[in-house]
Amino acid sequence: MNLPNKLTLLRIVLVPVCLLLAGYDQYPIAAAVFILAAVTDTLDGYLARKSHLITNFGKFADPIADKILVLSMMIVLCHERLLPVWLPVILVFRELMVDGLRMVAAEQGRVIAAGWSGKVKTVCQMVLIVYALVFGCDTLNLIFSILVAALTLYSGLEYFWKLRDLFKKDFGK
Repeated sequence: MNLPNKLTLLRIVLVPVCLLLAGYDQYPIAAAVFILAAVTDTLDGYLARKSHLITNFGKFADPIADKILVLSMMIVLCHERLLPVWLPVILVFRELMVDGLRMVAAEQGRVIAAGWSGKVKTVCQMVLIVYALVFGCDTLNLIFSILVAALTLYSGLEYFWKLRDLFKKDFGK
């Protein structure tokens, strides 16, 4: 197993650590562990591309690790009243829609790479989680939550716009 894949697995292993720390009100330590997990996301992708170590496992596990990390932390932070409860609902909706779109595209032999808006979305979600852990729930947290929700929806809509031709025959156009 190469280093980028080990970093992805480390990110998955760090998820329950973050959840336990946040669940026991150890927010600063949870933030530090979460930041470490987030850094592995950037590092594994960089190393895989730079060193030509891209694998099928990495293509599969990396985005799943991101979703597990972000969504599980957001759910715990909602329980702790540090994030609005509607935010992870929007994230789950977007992820299910995009994953479904990817399946339809794959059936037609098309592979859908992550776009820049999706990468920015993930970074903003991670920054929001760290902000909530460090500063709690305040007005800026709510404003940032709304912006993250808008960016999340935009990045999902961007996938559908780019792949609208997949549905042309279904709608007669």
